Amino acid sequence: MTPSASTLAFVESPVQLLNVLEWAYAPGTPAGPRPQGPQPDGVPSLDGVPSLDGAPSLDGVPSQRVRRPAATDPGPAASGAPAPAPASGPGPRPAGAVPALRIVVLPPTDPMSRGQLRRMAALARDEGYEVQWQEARGSRFAPLKALAALARDVRAARTVVVGDPFSRYVQLLLTLVRAEQLVVVDDGTATMEFIAQTARGERLVRWHRVGGGGLPGRVRELAYAPVSATARRRFTPAARRARRVEVFSSMPVTAHGGMTLRVNDFAWTRARFGPPRLTKGTDLVGTSLVETGVVDPARYLEAVRALTLEHGATRYFAHRRESPEKLRALSRATGLEIVRPDLPLELIARRGPVGATIVSFPSTVVHTLPYALTGTGVTVAVCDVDPAWLTGSASARARTFLAGVTDTARDVRRLPAQAAPTAG
Repeated sequence: MTPSASTLAFVESPVQLLNVLEWAYAPGTPAGPRPQGPQPDGVPSLDGVPSLDGAPSLDGVPSQRVRRPAATDPGPAASGAPAPAPASGPGPRPAGAVPALRIVVLPPTDPMSRGQLRRMAALARDEGYEVQWQEARGSRFAPLKALAALARDVRAARTVVVGDPFSRYVQLLLTLVRAEQLVVVDDGTATMEFIAQTARGERLVRWHRVGGGGLPGRVRELAYAPVSATARRRFTPAARRARRVEVFSSMPVTAHGGMTLRVNDFAWTRARFGPPRLTKGTDLVGTSLVETGVVDPARYLEAVRALTLEHGATRYFAHRRESPEKLRALSRATGLEIVRPDLPLELIARRGPVGATIVSFPSTVVHTLPYALTGTGVTVAVCDVDPAWLTGSASARARTFLAGVTDTARDVRRLPAQAAPTAG
């Protein structure tokens, strides 16, 4: 039987896994020895790892994956320069030793996310951490089987790290937690809403979610209420139980109620990758606001077309949740090269090549890229979402939340309003 890890991390997206690696690397984290220095060329080995796990085809759309060094690429030694020393990660565990950190991947069902997660899992293993791939979706009994498989380790862990406190599956796991410390790492801008809701003592609901489902939906919510309430209590520090709650974040948040906050400045990413080669063009960053029902598709296409013309953009880095149909329409309307990255954008941008200017709508990257690209000369710009773009089904919170994402971004350039005209 595999010994239980003292620290157990649950991730459901590539960005969450990246942020667990950042947390484990940060000073003061008891998750094992910190790796020392970059690997040759600053690029960890990724060869032989399935890159897109059966990702949907984008026939008719010019697309690319970010280039990986080929076996014939000249390394530093080819130019006569001494090769840098390989990274010294935590190294192999002695037989029978308890692993300091085990990362449990609870993959979603969409192929793009699964592909990026497999790539990130390879990076985590390269760093010396144990990664467990645990299917918890896709069939009727998968959640229960996963819960049974994980229950012993969850109860035994002294530190539990979660990437998505809004996840119902994570909340279910939290009912088993006896850990002394609970850590929340970023799942993007959702961390801002998590902090706000826990400060107000509200139930945890995603900012873009609206009520629905009729009577069956209300019955499900009622049945799930005890689980949700237990999760909220777990996220509240308790001196009498000696339970600590830490938030490890790049977002502009303030800890409350005994929580501790540590800033994620992407030190691991900067140590492992880059600095990137800059191109003269502008890169656009896509968003899944259409897919989540917040922004009207036609308005979004008009905004992308306007930004392309105004800034001379040539590439569009697609969000992993953007649909192939939407991306085909964007390519036809704008002539942009559609890039579907196989790693989180923070790593892609740091590895390069990347545009000297990166333009994004309100999203996580306007907070994370300034950290990841510190000192590279890249300008990150953010384009506001005009309230006229919102759909009729968008939540009442959507407008103020998106404005807050933009208003609180550090070291970014705010685009003038005319850069994003509404569709006429």
